Amino acid sequence: MVLEPERIVLRYGKFRTYSALFLSITASAANAIAQDKPDSATPNQSAAPSSQASSTKEAQAPDKSKKNKDTQGKEGQGLTSGTSNDRLFFTLPNFLTLENANQVPPLTAGQKFKVVARSSFDYVQYPWYGFLAGISQAENSEPGYGQGAAGYGKRFGAATADGTIENFLTSAVFPSLLRQDPRFFQSGKGGFWRRTGYAMSRVIITRGDSGRSQANFSEIIGSALSAGISTYSYHPRADRNLRNAASVWGSQVGYDTLTYVVKEFWPDIRRKIHKK
Repeated sequence: MVLEPERIVLRYGKFRTYSALFLSITASAANAIAQDKPDSATPNQSAAPSSQASSTKEAQAPDKSKKNKDTQGKEGQGLTSGTSNDRLFFTLPNFLTLENANQVPPLTAGQKFKVVARSSFDYVQYPWYGFLAGISQAENSEPGYGQGAAGYGKRFGAATADGTIENFLTSAVFPSLLRQDPRFFQSGKGGFWRRTGYAMSRVIITRGDSGRSQANFSEIIGSALSAGISTYSYHPRADRNLRNAASVWGSQVGYDTLTYVVKEFWPDIRRKIHKK
């Protein structure tokens, strides 16, 4: 089957938008990795008089607790729930990404659905889908929608439905049925290309609830089913064919691949921003 690359690129402008984002992330991440150095250790206060030792420990205890709480809240380590509070670029939900947290219990089916619903219906998603619909309208992708307010409304509704359906199928429904972990575990180890390769491989390799690596059937099958549902139900009749469904599937997999790369390097960029 011969796919049409231009259709993959034009589909809501997702692939084009994230390709441009990936290029900027590439430069920023490489710079962040090059400049990011571990902080020097804080001098030990063991030389303090013994009469002040107990008071010093008591003063340090709440600070440590506060630091752990801030880390979980601000930088996404919600280890109790097994999910995150982080946001890509401080806006887009990044609740299924964990940093330096390989030893965490698996999510239950209920937790998987809960975090996906939290992400899919987050208030930031709607301006994002509006932005993608605007790109699609400007490029007149899927002409069957038409132009004007009616055409934009159809594109916005389709973009919202596509994103929501794919999120639930790839991160909740199939991970629950196949007992796979929908979370992205940031590597943070090695150079730029090694980490990029790791992030891209997460599309075909994932972690099972058992903790072992598995083929990522949740992503592959879930995105394929999502593409089929969208193509043959609410998209223009002229686009309801196997070729278009396959191109949409390829677009979604490419979109998710770039998203994993962004997730891998976002913590480095975030730390660099905080240091300024």
